[in-house]
Amino acid sequence: MRRVPWRILALAAAVLVFATAAVVAAVRWADGEAGTDRAGAVGRSSAASTPRAGPSPTPSPLPTGPTGEPATIPAVRSFDAEPGPGWAPADATRVVADPDGPLDDEADRLAGELGAGRAAGAARAGDVELALNPDADTGDEGYTLVTDDQRVTITARTDAGVFYGTRTLAQAVDGRGGLPQGTVEDRPDRPQRGLSLDIARKHFPADWIEDRLREMGDLKLNQLQLHLSDDQAFRVESDSHPEIVSDPHLTKDEMRGIVDLAASLHIEVIPEFDSPGHLGAVLDAHPELRLTRADGSVAEGAIDIADPAAGELIDDLLREYDDLFPSRLWHLGGDEYVALFSSDPEATYPGLAEAARDRYGPEATVRDLATGWLNDRAETTRELGRTPQVWNDGMHRGGTVAPDRDRQVTYWTGREYGAREPVEYLDAGYQVVNLNSEYLYYVLGEANGFAYPTGERIYREWTPDVLRGSAPVPDEYAGAGRIPGGRLAVWCDIADAQTPAEVAEGIRMPLRAVAQKLWDPGDPELGWEEFTALADEVAGTGD
Repeated sequence: MRRVPWRILALAAAVLVFATAAVVAAVRWADGEAGTDRAGAVGRSSAASTPRAGPSPTPSPLPTGPTGEPATIPAVRSFDAEPGPGWAPADATRVVADPDGPLDDEADRLAGELGAGRAAGAARAGDVELALNPDADTGDEGYTLVTDDQRVTITARTDAGVFYGTRTLAQAVDGRGGLPQGTVEDRPDRPQRGLSLDIARKHFPADWIEDRLREMGDLKLNQLQLHLSDDQAFRVESDSHPEIVSDPHLTKDEMRGIVDLAASLHIEVIPEFDSPGHLGAVLDAHPELRLTRADGSVAEGAIDIADPAAGELIDDLLREYDDLFPSRLWHLGGDEYVALFSSDPEATYPGLAEAARDRYGPEATVRDLATGWLNDRAETTRELGRTPQVWNDGMHRGGTVAPDRDRQVTYWTGREYGAREPVEYLDAGYQVVNLNSEYLYYVLGEANGFAYPTGERIYREWTPDVLRGSAPVPDEYAGAGRIPGGRLAVWCDIADAQTPAEVAEGIRMPLRAVAQKLWDPGDPELGWEEFTALADEVAGTGD
């Protein structure tokens, strides 16, 4: 529920006006009964036995909006101020949209947040009108917001654009009570803007995830990546392989609720089915698929990619969740396969080496077999109509087998095996999504040398083009066409290091800083202290 302290003052004022009017009317009626004929009074003449109908009451003046630029996170990209009273919600404010049209849900949401009514037809002073225009020059997620004649009109090419316009309005009301007079023209710099959440190593209840979705929607973020499986657990219900599911976990009904809420907020839920590493929980139920070394020891968390049954198991899960996750993008992991950490993979894992030569020729290596594994899983997702994403350390250099082309690379670190620079992927023509562990990794317990990221450092230093370390890629590789966006990532390496509530508070300002820099990667106009104060004023907590 949004905070609307201005409505308390408005209600008190309205009560005072109505009470005064009632007293005046009573006095005037009494004067009429006595035959008094005062100029402007509503009453009877001495010759009349019934009162005359007086003029319609004059509407109360509408409240005015603030001055300056709209106060929102992320900040609007462009605002042209005009002289005039601006806009603030009033008791008579309505949200105007066709109740049978595609913006009905957006109008309902905004009306509920403002405590306003709904209406169709022409907008009047005090109203907010939502409109789609397929010819609008706004891009797929941009919008135009015009405040004039004490009404607001939000226009966009798509539902998502209108939704983001309503987020600007709602935040402006929360923070400063309304909107200044003028025109906002706003659109994101990057099409992928989000949060990645490890729900495998730590169970997060469905309502906690839904709170994060509401928070993300207010911040104009549009992706939630869910890391579903790891060595510790597999956290979503499965009908095809119920034996692999851990407790606690999310049921399919809970996941459908999450996906449906996300869709209503224009957020894509991207499932991550990590393989061939990080499969310890799955392998606890299928020990016959564990990868073993030449000495007979087990490689923890790694599946035997030489065994056809291993690929069949993962493909079963991918196909099962086709209906559960309708997103365009699916993440296939590919990171940290321990067989490739060995100084001599072929000697350490002779079964993998033999399978590689059998499948890809005498020069093939274990690295080729790992590349082929991920290519096969990517082909399964493409058969389901999805575009795969993979971690950068699932992209292996050289060899007989090359990674297929129709995928996106999520770049997280320079710690990976082979330590390839992000420019290598960009130069090869891959789109690269930014999850730079230097700034964007929130690792519970600060394990493995990671430190909790600060919003201030992201806000001051990071941009989507800073893929590794603290320096941006060269200009010829920068921009949304090559680097479509990024995500803040929560990893639960030490699951009990923080409660879900502590995680929510810990990522609060980093998430806002990421939202700001993905919407507009330029130097922010507000200083960090001003940005922090604004975050306390506007909504977006998810509560």
